[in-house]
Amino acid sequence: MGSQKRIAKELAELTESPPAGIMVELADEANLYEWKVHMEGPEKSPFHKGKFLVKLSLPTEYPFKPPTVSFATKIYHPNVTNDEKGSMCLGMLRADEWKPSSKISAVLQFARQLLAEPMPDDAVEGRIAEQYRNDRSRYEEVAREWTRKHAC
Repeated sequence: MGSQKRIAKELAELTESPPAGIMVELADEANLYEWKVHMEGPEKSPFHKGKFLVKLSLPTEYPFKPPTVSFATKIYHPNVTNDEKGSMCLGMLRADEWKPSSKISAVLQFARQLLAEPMPDDAVEGRIAEQYRNDRSRYEEVAREWTRKHAC
């Protein structure tokens, strides 16, 4: 099966030389399609010093269909839903924008970069995006508070 081979290869690469601030493991050794990602909040962001658990689910049609990325750790961010799902809105993960040549490491680096530089025009939480645009210091204050409260 091509997808399993590719996933195993990408997992090995990510385990051996993970991108900065990102650590990857299988959620269950018997299932290549569910990953647990430990992501550190980037420096100079209100999430700095926080460690977030991110779930990455790969479809069986990977790499022809994109993975889904969601935050298991609650996070105050315009591009992550504020519910128990913690779904992350990433342009590159939309079915119409996904490219089979994209790699999981790029997805994770993009997700971490989004913590440092939210995209309020692509928000799933309109109220937070509004606050990010109009009252940045309050946004950062609340984001830091949530990070202290929820991220280990």
